[in-house]
Amino acid sequence: MGTDIFTTDAARRLGGPDWLRRRRLTAVDIAAQIDPPTTDSEEWRYSRIGDLELDRFSLVEPVDASGPVPPAAAAALAELGQVAGSVIVHNGRIVSSTLDETVADRGVRFGAAADSDEGLLGIAIDAPPDLFAAYNDAFGMDPVVIDVPRNVDVDLPLAVIHYVDADGSLTFPRLSVRAGENSRFSFIEVSCSADVTALVVPVTEVSVGGAALVRHSSLQDLGPQVWQLGSFAAEVGQDATLDAAVAALGGSYARIRLDCRLVGRGATGNLSSVYFGDGDQMLDLRTFQEHRAPDTTSHLLFKGAVAEHSHSVYTGLIHIDPEGKGSNAFQTNRNLKLSEHAWAESVPNLEIENNDVHCSHASTVGPVDEEQRFYVESRGVPSIVAERLIVAGFFDEVLDSLAVPALAPAARRRVNALLDRQLHVLSTAS
Repeated sequence: MGTDIFTTDAARRLGGPDWLRRRRLTAVDIAAQIDPPTTDSEEWRYSRIGDLELDRFSLVEPVDASGPVPPAAAAALAELGQVAGSVIVHNGRIVSSTLDETVADRGVRFGAAADSDEGLLGIAIDAPPDLFAAYNDAFGMDPVVIDVPRNVDVDLPLAVIHYVDADGSLTFPRLSVRAGENSRFSFIEVSCSADVTALVVPVTEVSVGGAALVRHSSLQDLGPQVWQLGSFAAEVGQDATLDAAVAALGGSYARIRLDCRLVGRGATGNLSSVYFGDGDQMLDLRTFQEHRAPDTTSHLLFKGAVAEHSHSVYTGLIHIDPEGKGSNAFQTNRNLKLSEHAWAESVPNLEIENNDVHCSHASTVGPVDEEQRFYVESRGVPSIVAERLIVAGFFDEVLDSLAVPALAPAARRRVNALLDRQLHVLSTAS
């Protein structure tokens, strides 16, 4: 795994406020002390990290951001309907930023990191969880920030569109979010691309203040030649709630690590995901539910399907700290195997350091239930159509309750397109 492109000179060429320039240089030094990941570590077991050839990719050089918004990015934004504000990031550079005036007048900050935003980057990440998160800190061009003051409600979602169309590019999208005490808002991220070869290394971090409610939904719809190595980290304060959902549908190898740390008494973290692999694709999801305070609650529901020669990985850890008395933690992962050549790994784990808790985990991997198929077929539905209906219903539990409903139609359209593709593959094979 080559690392010659990650130099101090490359970090120095990036613009931004003085504090951001200094932070990048510090991150270069931190990254130099972190070993590249291997499948010998539990966090990367079953992954394709050994196949990554970093020499195939180049850092996108800083350029003037005055160019037009790519039509594909504009279309992705339009799919979401009405939003309170939007940022479009093209090949790592912000090319469009809007925020409703009435929202801005209430003190909400949304857009490129500015001189006053030094405290936002790293607000939920004490130390990078891996080498690539450190690279994000060192080589991200245009970090995006959301800062909602205490007691402020934002009715419509804020949207960030990340779009890549530079062949051979390496980009580092960054979104840092702070929710003030007793605030209420939602935000959406969409990651999409042209049919290019690229490596995308996104980091999203969220700090949820006391009694705040934050809802987040993301759609990963990258092209079939794109690699993603992503991180999502959240800290949830006293009596606060985070609802976070991920629809992972694109990419060649697409990985996301989600850390949800409940750090205040009575904090709640709800995590959900749908993922669907086809072709030779690999989708890799790792979750960490950490209960650091008493009377905290976490719920996780991840549902996936794999078809053709695709492969999925889910590993999850519930960790109850000694201070986590009265915690309730639940973890469920369900997988449908739609082809004899497809494969799904599912590895749930518990680490409990306090006896006064309620914890459970469940994991299944298997084909479509034959009794369900028979029931649908008995109503005159052809076998392959019956399977499509069953798989669509399997995902509905998550899609019907997506953390930010505005993203649900777009995510459902992507799932339906994948199901239609599988219907065509099956009908052609038969």
